[in-house]
Amino acid sequence: MPMSPHPIAETVASLMPRAKAELTELVAFKSVADFEQYPKSESEAAANWVADALRTEGFQDVALLDTPDGTQSVYGYLPGPEGAPTVLLYAHYDVQPPLDEAGWATPPFELTERAGRWYGRGSADCKGGIVMHLLALRALKANGGVPVHVKLIAEGSEEQGTGGLERYAEEHPELLRADTIVVGDAGNFRVGLPTVTATLRGMTLVRLQIDTLEGNLHSGQFGGAAPDALAALVRVLDSLRSEDGSTTIDGLDADGVWEGLQYTDADFRGDAKVLDGVGLVGDGTVADRIWARPAVTVLGIDCPPVVGATPSVQAGARALISLRVPPGVDAADATKLLRAHLEAHTPWGARVSTEQIGQGQAFRADTTSPAYEAMAAALSEAYDGEKMQAQGMGGSIPLCNTLASLYPEAEILLIGLNEPEAQIHAVNESVSPEELERMSVAEALFLQRYATR
Repeated sequence: MPMSPHPIAETVASLMPRAKAELTELVAFKSVADFEQYPKSESEAAANWVADALRTEGFQDVALLDTPDGTQSVYGYLPGPEGAPTVLLYAHYDVQPPLDEAGWATPPFELTERAGRWYGRGSADCKGGIVMHLLALRALKANGGVPVHVKLIAEGSEEQGTGGLERYAEEHPELLRADTIVVGDAGNFRVGLPTVTATLRGMTLVRLQIDTLEGNLHSGQFGGAAPDALAALVRVLDSLRSEDGSTTIDGLDADGVWEGLQYTDADFRGDAKVLDGVGLVGDGTVADRIWARPAVTVLGIDCPPVVGATPSVQAGARALISLRVPPGVDAADATKLLRAHLEAHTPWGARVSTEQIGQGQAFRADTTSPAYEAMAAALSEAYDGEKMQAQGMGGSIPLCNTLASLYPEAEILLIGLNEPEAQIHAVNESVSPEELERMSVAEALFLQRYATR
């Protein structure tokens, strides 16, 4: 589809080769904020790249912020005209691990063009978001100047959920204060369909440990009477879902309904790459299930691997459990209910302990605000008249709630490059260069419209 003839669009189009070169440099940093897996120097190098880019664009007060979780966030301030509103632009430069590198068609930390998309870890989530912000600002500078005061923050540990930037913002509340906050870590419902994300589910992480014996036992000599910790764990984990796969945690409401943009079963099956003949889980619409209801996921189990397993009754086993909670449900309350459920459903008097690992609150935006009106007009212009849609997101961005608490008068908008084909967090993550181009145009047009609100 042809781009709008607006001068902003023409400028962004001319900047796309530079954008690709910059994203190539950014993707090359193995900036996974788990320093047991990846060197801290990789994250530090990515942070310095962002800081240098901000200085090049004329940002002032550029700083690497040492956050309480041991990572760095990058901050800069670009002054606008006197009396103009202040807009905070957010993205993160840390990425998920590449998972099974053998599953990638091309190396995960080398941006590679294939079939019209750019592949690489972080290309969409969320190094592409950093480039999107830079493109929008450059287009404005080439067409009369940036009409607002801009603060830009690039987080260094969003994917780990360790809350470094959240704690830093709480300790320095004036730093990120703004009239409007644009979070560039969401995305369109479909390529070519401009979408804002109106809600985010919150989350909690709980580690479950079950112990039954002083040590492993021979399954022939003792199996049948000895309490197997692994079997107990399986029982507990099974209790978290009903027969149809719906999340069933004692006392936790799971009947929410999503009003608005819907997600067909067929589209979801295709996006999720569900195998033929395998059914979806839960009841209600897909939108209900992924945007308006809680969802439990077993992220990992510590038990003997199949290769090398011995005929033993297990003395202990543990699991890491994620619970996504919809807007309207307090994450702390959900954590209490989850821990109580796990303890209540542990069989045979087995010893059970639970430990909360992480937590973040759900988020709901006010889509009737002036900033959303400006964004709706900007997106429609950038996407050749397509009307802006509002969707939910099953994932979590805990920083949104921190910012909403610190700045209750600020409007928070969530946009970005994470449409379904991007396969964020999975192997073969990619970004659509067309989406990057259009969303950069939309952000620039938004800043122009918002400045004259």
